[in-house]
Amino acid sequence: MERSLYSVETPCYVVDERRIMENLDILEQVALQAGCKILLAQKAFSMFSVYPLIGRYLAGTTASGLFEARLGREEMGGETHIYSAAYVEKEFDEILKLCDHISFNSFSQWEKYRNRAIAAEKSCGIRINPQHSTQTHGIYDPCADGSRLGVTRENFRPDLLEGIEGLHFHTLCEQNSDALIETLAVVEEKFGEFISQMKWVNFGGGHLITSRGYDRCALVDCILRFKEKYGVEVYLEPGEAIAYRAGFLVASVLDIVNNGIDIALLDASAACHMPDVIEMPYRPPLWQSGAPKEKPYTYRLAGATCLAGDVIGDYSFDRPLQEGDKLIFEDMAIYTMVKNNTFNGMRLPSIALRKQDGSISVIRSFGYEDFKERLS
Repeated sequence: MERSLYSVETPCYVVDERRIMENLDILEQVALQAGCKILLAQKAFSMFSVYPLIGRYLAGTTASGLFEARLGREEMGGETHIYSAAYVEKEFDEILKLCDHISFNSFSQWEKYRNRAIAAEKSCGIRINPQHSTQTHGIYDPCADGSRLGVTRENFRPDLLEGIEGLHFHTLCEQNSDALIETLAVVEEKFGEFISQMKWVNFGGGHLITSRGYDRCALVDCILRFKEKYGVEVYLEPGEAIAYRAGFLVASVLDIVNNGIDIALLDASAACHMPDVIEMPYRPPLWQSGAPKEKPYTYRLAGATCLAGDVIGDYSFDRPLQEGDKLIFEDMAIYTMVKNNTFNGMRLPSIALRKQDGSISVIRSFGYEDFKERLS
């Protein structure tokens, strides 16, 4: 099926509608079985041309700031939730117009905006930090020492809970249900006395529900138990799960050089087009390739920017690479389009949608003006 992607002009992100729908079918079943609501976390995936499709399955969107909130409200509708580590004063009135659920990162932020939020009849929550890490990626660990995200039990203010209807915690990153169950036990231990006072609890994101190894039965049982015990509504807000393995980045080989290893320079860049390769870091899957030296010909794949560390990874192939060859990176929908940039004046990849019938249509292309108009 991936062979059809060779027809696109590179670089190009291609999102597969059929795979999106397969993920949404799974999420819809989880929501029905668990009696919970699932939201799209736009920080991971904001390709709004497919929002009407997503909106048929999910309850709405969640945002990290004003622009995401507006995008979700305008393009999908449904419930619009927002959480920000700190709100911008001049933006808050517009946030009140757009969002029905607002979570605050601290009690000082709650005190600052409380009266306006209550007057606007918004459902307000406070983010808590259970201080229990279940992952090794420090850059994505909200429970790491010194984290600015969420209120710890030591700093929790029961005296300021009037008007608060929900608790929000987000501690996971592409993890299974066992990490949630483990975290939830700590949340109950530290904050359980306040949960029954709430109308809802948001379990945050990072639940890779649509992956093959995810224990969805355990997730459903966990949510059902929690709802029965505390009498609250439960929200999940995954981003990765909606577009997991549903996107590709098609790139072309520009040149091949050698410096102790064969290096293929591409028109796609780790630094510009797949920044999590450097930030996380990780090695993205590449169609029809192997691990280094697994196949006869090994290459280091890299971007053409001036950044020495603009390296995607080492891969092996059945035949030598040549200038003009196209490579198809997989799982390139999440945290790609939302984080890409034009460092070095690099062209942003086009965005395309592969429909269920296999046809591919380009949704958006980018050029010089997109680079220029960001700078002055």
